[in-house]
Amino acid sequence: MRKLLFSCFLLNSLISISQNGPISFEPGEFGLTWTWTVFENIGNPPLELVVNPDVTGINASSTVAKFTALQGGMPYAGVECAHGEVGTFTLTPANCIVKIMVNKPVISNVGIKFATASGASTGELLVANTQINKWEELTFDFTPILGLPTSSGINQVIIFPDFQNRTSTNICYFDNITFGTPGPPLGTPMTPAPDPNFAAVDVISMFSNVYTDVPVNTWQTAWSQGTLNDIQIQGNDTKKYTGLNFVGVETTGSNILNVSNMTHLYLNVWTPNMTEFRVKLVDFGNDLSYAGGDDTEHELTFNPILESWITLDIPLTNFVNLASNNHIAQLIFSGNPSGSGVVYVDNVLFHNVVTGIETIQANEMKLYPNPVQNELSIANSENLATIQILSLTGDIILVQKDMTTATLDVSQLENGLYVCVLKTINGEILQSKFIKE
Repeated sequence: MRKLLFSCFLLNSLISISQNGPISFEPGEFGLTWTWTVFENIGNPPLELVVNPDVTGINASSTVAKFTALQGGMPYAGVECAHGEVGTFTLTPANCIVKIMVNKPVISNVGIKFATASGASTGELLVANTQINKWEELTFDFTPILGLPTSSGINQVIIFPDFQNRTSTNICYFDNITFGTPGPPLGTPMTPAPDPNFAAVDVISMFSNVYTDVPVNTWQTAWSQGTLNDIQIQGNDTKKYTGLNFVGVETTGSNILNVSNMTHLYLNVWTPNMTEFRVKLVDFGNDLSYAGGDDTEHELTFNPILESWITLDIPLTNFVNLASNNHIAQLIFSGNPSGSGVVYVDNVLFHNVVTGIETIQANEMKLYPNPVQNELSIANSENLATIQILSLTGDIILVQKDMTTATLDVSQLENGLYVCVLKTINGEILQSKFIKE
């Protein structure tokens, strides 16, 4: 294997740090002779170090790690090195960006976390691969935990190659774990979210400069994993969440919300790096308390356009698992990447106005066939203005403006998961994912 540099990793003489990397599984390099222990994987078949199954892509290594994620294994089945083999070190700005190459037959989350000798851990960060059956490099940003107690005394690395509920046994390869410095800073919104224009009588507002807000217990519960900053964008109050895994917003006790007369949940979202943004509503039931036996909840997933304010105007009927809307006590935000997501949120409210605004939701646009090999067709093709194909990182891969036909030639795309964004002549946005085979 060609020796990969430890990306921008500097040994600072003022800091006691001993870190072994990159982890490349090659003779004379780190990882090959380490003790790797598999866990939560039904009988725990050992990690195998094998010949690289594909040297045609970005990974020309000769030796890689092979993890067999069994169908009956736990979603968090994984593998860990012995304590001390990765050294003992502190995560700093010089080594907090961790990269790993993966080659998998499915699209699913990959997780990485670090632990100390006492068993304390950073918590896993999750990032999904976007390609199947080819090498891809994933990036994990541990910046949000810098300075926390779990960022020091690290001496173990733990990998979750296929973090999901499996319907099949999946052979996952991984290689070349490196540690480096952050890249360019993430973008920030230069303008505030657009003001909603519903009549006040039709709104229950949780957070907006436009309306009088109802009381909210907290915008970041104690059990949240993420950091909240209340900021202003051109004088407009905005919630900014960083290092987001999940965050709970609560309206409990006397603040519990009865939104049975409302029809929609509305909010504005801006993110520089989240390819998935999830919204969950939790109803505490007639006893008005958590885990009282009558709680119900439902979560929806959206695929934001990066670095652009989007409007989610979500019919409450889409939260199909809610038994009622009379006792809304929690609103939970999460998404992907997990643990390093950044999202700005504004104008969180319920309303009962028919708007005609399309929510950016995975099932709003029908694509077929899906998976597709050559030609992708769009079912709801009236009034199209443009179609864009984006990677899951937000890169624009293909644009079609000649809308005489609602089909796209995707035969030249590499295999993997993509996002199709459709814009109508009325300015509406629809969005859905598809798999190119």
